[in-house]
Amino acid sequence: MKRILSGIQPTGRLHLGNYFGMMKPALEQQGQGDLFLFIADYHALTSVPDPDQLRSDIHSVAVDFLACGLDPGKTTFYRQSDIPEVTELSWLLSVVTPMGLLERCHSYKDKIARGIPPSQGLFSYPVLMAADILAMRSDAVPVGRDQKQHLEVTRDIAGRFNLRYGQVFVIPEPDIRDEVAVVPGIDGQKMSKSYNNTIEIFADPDEIRRKVMRIVTDSTPVEAPKDPGRCSLFALFRLFADEDEHQELAARYRAGGVAYSAVKKELASRIVDYFAPFRRKREELLANPDYVQAVLAEGARKARSEAQKTLKAARKAVGLES
Repeated sequence: MKRILSGIQPTGRLHLGNYFGMMKPALEQQGQGDLFLFIADYHALTSVPDPDQLRSDIHSVAVDFLACGLDPGKTTFYRQSDIPEVTELSWLLSVVTPMGLLERCHSYKDKIARGIPPSQGLFSYPVLMAADILAMRSDAVPVGRDQKQHLEVTRDIAGRFNLRYGQVFVIPEPDIRDEVAVVPGIDGQKMSKSYNNTIEIFADPDEIRRKVMRIVTDSTPVEAPKDPGRCSLFALFRLFADEDEHQELAARYRAGGVAYSAVKKELASRIVDYFAPFRRKREELLANPDYVQAVLAEGARKARSEAQKTLKAARKAVGLES
C-alpha cells in the first residue's frame, strides 16, 4: 500500500487556502493509502516566537483536522515534536546537503523578504522537511506546484545519502494537484496569513461575510462581459460549486449582466453552509481536549515506530551503529 505523507504548520487560524490546498486533498486520501499527517510545530518555531501562542495553535490545528473529518482509525496523526528521531535524522542528512542547494531555495528568500528574521533554522528548513518525509519512508507527498521545489530538495538529499551510504531511503514522488495549488486571497494574491488576506474556515459567519465582501474585483460594469479566468472571486466560488454550477456562472460572466456583489453574497452563504457541520463538530472537540491529546499520542506512537526503523538503518549506514 502506498504511503502518503503531508504536514501543516500551526501558525494561526486555518483558512480556505489551507483547507483546499492541503487539508481536503489529504483527507480525501484516507483509506486509499497508508496516510501520515503531522503538525509541523518544529517548523513553526521559525515564525511563532510566543510559546503560549504556539501551544494554542497546535491544539487548534489538531481540533480543526478532526472536525473536518480526519479519522484516527485511517490516518496516523501526530505532532512533529513528538518524533525526536526526525531531528537526529535531519543532522545525518545535513552532512550530505550542499550549501548551494539550500541557497537556491526560494522559500528562504521569500520569508526574509517578508520580514521574518534570518536564522539557521529558517535556512535549513528544507533539511528538516526532508527528515520529516524520509523518516516515514513516504512514497508520495501531495504538494502545490508552488511547493514543488521543497520536495525536489528532499529527493536530492535522499539521493545523495543513498549514493554515499547505500540504499537507505525511499525516494518520494510529488503528487502535484494543479487545481488546488493556489487559492486566491481577498486581495487576489495567494491566500496566506503572511499577506493578511485570508478567509478563516471557522471564523464567525458575520466575519466570513465581511471578508468576502472585501474581495478585490475589477471595475468592469455590471452589464459588460467579464473573464472568469482572471477573476479571483470566480476562482473562490468555483471551490464551492459543482461542475454545472461553475459552468453556468462562467457563461453568465461571459454574457454580461453579473454583479460582483451578488456573487459575493452567494459565495459567503456557501462558505458558511459548507463549514457549518464541521463547526458543530469542532465545538464538541473543544469540550473534550483529552480525546484530542489521546489521538495525537496514539499517532505519535505509530509514527515513532516507523521513524525508529528508518533512523536505525541510517545510523548503521553512516557507521554510528554496528
